[in-house]
Amino acid sequence: MQLARVTGTVVATIKADNMDGIRLLIVQPLTKELAPVGQPVVAADALDTAGPGQLVYIVAAREAAEAMPNRFVPVDHAIVGIVDAVEKL
Repeated sequence: MQLARVTGTVVATIKADNMDGIRLLIVQPLTKELAPVGQPVVAADALDTAGPGQLVYIVAAREAAEAMPNRFVPVDHAIVGIVDAVEKL
């Protein structure tokens, strides 16, 4: 899992049939200090509740598809949680 911040939305007029109703969001991966790392990615919103500006955590690869209601979807990243707070130890 990796922390990320939602920075935008993606509008797709044509999607795979099993992707209907799945929201796609642009997220910027973050370090544990909340600094941007790498390039932004498109993530499917498995929770269907994330929005721009929110701090979330994402999973990638097969785990992303497993997080979706239909596990056989072509996604590489998925939002699986919304972060309420980050505490530094």
